[in-house]
Amino acid sequence: MAVPKNRTSRSRRDKRRYQWRLKFKAPNLVVCPSCQELKLPHRVCPSCGFYKGRQVLEVEED
Repeated sequence: MAVPKNRTSRSRRDKRRYQWRLKFKAPNLVVCPSCQELKLPHRVCPSCGFYKGRQVLEVEED
């Protein structure tokens, strides 16, 4: 069985834990240029249906 030869320092241990936590960061949101609503980048806007300046999805209004 593998046993560590030296103790892991606090800074090395915490650097490893910090990288793990970065995976669960909230996604970046961008403003849609056509309707000014927040949306995920590189996705069709769910509120207006535009992507890269063109209408690609018909959105039903309630």
